[in-house]
Amino acid sequence: MYKYDVFVLGSGMAGMNIANICASKGLKVGITDELPYGGTCALRGCDPKKIMLGATEAKDFAARLHEKQIAEVPAIHWKAAMKLKQEFVDAMPPKIEKGYKHNGIETFHQSAKFISENQLQVGDKTIEAKKIVIATGARPRVLGISGVEYTLTSTDFLNFDTLPKSLVFIGGGYIAFEFAHMAARFGSEVTILHRGKQPLESFDPFIVEQLTGATQKLNIKVVLNTNVTAVEKFGDSFTVTGKDENGEQKWEAEAVINSAGRPPAIFDLDLKKANIAFSKRGVEVNEYLQSTTNSNIYAAGDAADTDGIPLTPVAVMEGHIVASNIINGNIKKPDYTAIPTVVFTLPTMASVGLSEEKATEKGIEFIVNKKAVPDWFTAKRINENTYAYKTLIEKETGKILGAHIIGPHAEEVINLFALAIKARLTSKDIKTMILTYPSASADIVYMV
Repeated sequence: MYKYDVFVLGSGMAGMNIANICASKGLKVGITDELPYGGTCALRGCDPKKIMLGATEAKDFAARLHEKQIAEVPAIHWKAAMKLKQEFVDAMPPKIEKGYKHNGIETFHQSAKFISENQLQVGDKTIEAKKIVIATGARPRVLGISGVEYTLTSTDFLNFDTLPKSLVFIGGGYIAFEFAHMAARFGSEVTILHRGKQPLESFDPFIVEQLTGATQKLNIKVVLNTNVTAVEKFGDSFTVTGKDENGEQKWEAEAVINSAGRPPAIFDLDLKKANIAFSKRGVEVNEYLQSTTNSNIYAAGDAADTDGIPLTPVAVMEGHIVASNIINGNIKKPDYTAIPTVVFTLPTMASVGLSEEKATEKGIEFIVNKKAVPDWFTAKRINENTYAYKTLIEKETGKILGAHIIGPHAEEVINLFALAIKARLTSKDIKTMILTYPSASADIVYMV
């Protein structure tokens, strides 16, 4: 029997912060992860993806200014980009484990299952802990279709030795769009199949419309209102079958990527044996991120059923809160106000705050400012044809309620709107600011 004050399941950003903070306060801490230490963001998501996007950003910039200011569009090489990405990824797990051991945290590398309210089976070892934290993240949704075994995941995509010449993405979320843009610029023929009438359903329809147009200009096929029913293998290629209002359709590709969402990775943990309530959204927690049915348990990140968006910064925040509540008692609660989210396509799409639908549900009277502005200097100087915004402003107070942007540096500009919402700034406050010019940030004055 191995006994701990705190034992953490999952070594992503939430689990890592919880383990290190608790250990720094003198608690005896253990952690396990059946995958290499680091979690999705560092090893299979945000960071490696951004490294791979570097080459496509250079190509995109040169293509827009081709024959205007730049003589040639550079060739970009998948294998070279992959090598750079892998150097980063390979260095992370040993670095993280070294940090754990330096902090006195005992490390395990096996999957875990609950055997009682405060005990776990981790490999062939029995673990008992006063507090157990579930921070196991998310994993690709299992598709209920024939031939599901032929589909690959975003992790597989980021490990292709050679990029397939053609790809079909099942699902029209941010993973599909980000990787489709990347693959198309590296030379692949790409199709996105989405069952709904609008891809990227959690984003503003007006802004998504702009992105869909830009995506189609990259010769990426975006097929909507289509339910995928089967994947078949024929030699070295695959055929994807889907149904729309006109009947059955088929698409052929060298690889098929499952990008149909990522549910929490909690369903193999035998949670019922520990009296842990859960839903398809994650472990049910109270306002302190503590299990509603077992006070020994906390959950954070994608594994927890909260109002937070499944993003790395949210997992980090929740990790700090869980650690504080374990150490000091339940005193801290998460604040999910004004959390920005980004789709790293080119152009980039970003959002923060309320949508029109949410603002209406809350009974708020608001003003909408929206416009496509490719003629603004920020876009004009780099020959970017996709630039648009929508902002929501409370009618009575003038406070910024929400902002939705697509265009140059949207991933940075959205942070200013996040600050504005968090600080409860009004449109007048923003309009009277003096900002650097010419800069993309300065455009916010005209968006409100």
